[in-house]
This record gives sequence, C-alpha cells and structure tokens, in this order.
Amino acid sequence: MAYGNEIVIIGNGRKTEGVIDGSSLLPGTVLQIKAGTGLTNGRPTYEPYAPGTDGARPVGPLFVLDINTPNGGTQDDAYADGDWCQVYVPADGDELNMRWATAGTGTGDAVAIGDQGILETGTGLVKATTGSPAQEPFTAMEAVTDTVATGTLVHCIYNGQS
Repeated sequence: MAYGNEIVIIGNGRKTEGVIDGSSLLPGTVLQIKAGTGLTNGRPTYEPYAPGTDGARPVGPLFVLDINTPNGGTQDDAYADGDWCQVYVPADGDELNMRWATAGTGTGDAVAIGDQGILETGTGLVKATTGSPAQEPFTAMEAVTDTVATGTLVHCIYNGQS
C-alpha cells in the first residue's frame, strides 16, 4: 500500500499552493479550484473534486493535495479548513500515491495492477471504474488485497484527461 512516503513519486507536473476549503483532507486527494472565491496572496482556494457525478470530466485541471512539507507534515497529516496547502498539478505519466474510496470488507474491495480509476465526486478520492465514465485519470500500479479503509494510498500512474 503506497510506494514510499511521498505523494509525488515521479513527477513532471507543477507544484503550487493555495487555501484549502474542507476539513480533514489528506494528501493524495484530488482537488479543484473553488469557483466564485477570491484569491488569497494571489492563489486560489481549493475544494474536493466535485464535478457533479462520479467519473465526470472536470472543469479545469486536476490538483492533487500534496504533503504539508513546509510545516513538517507527512502523507498521513490532514489539512484543516482554511490551511495554506501544497498542491500538485500532475502531467501525463506521473506516478503518485493516491487516496482510494474503497469501503466494506472482503476481496471485492481489492485493487489490482492495471485497474482503472475514476474520481468520486465530492470527496476527491479515486475509485474503481463503474459504468461509462467520461474519463479514467488513474491506473493502479500496485495490487492491494482487501483494501477496506476509505482513503488508502495506492501507487498510481496519471493517465491525463481525455
């Protein structure tokens, strides 16, 4: 479960920062810019990814909540509402540790290498593809058996936005 202790494993994307809107958000969660909110020190406010339906195409780029390194944070340290946050804009082919939205018990919750992941609206977590999504931005790069806890970090490759 997860590869190393970073969120960005291999990255050619861009790091930036801003203000977090939402409490207890963990690094590895997908964010979007909060519409209609003014800038703070020239940076936007980010909220959990919420385009309306699971797997829907986002409006604008995806932002991955990164570790709060300037304040000594780790991949398991949550941000509080209003915190200044570190975010990463992934590029195609980047490898990241992403939070998955799997819950329940049993082998039906396992993640296999090559599983395609869509984004769950409102949480910013990756989940196994269902139906006919508009995009599948992540592919699992590790097998995780009996993934029970929502928010488990899984090594993924970013496929880009289709």
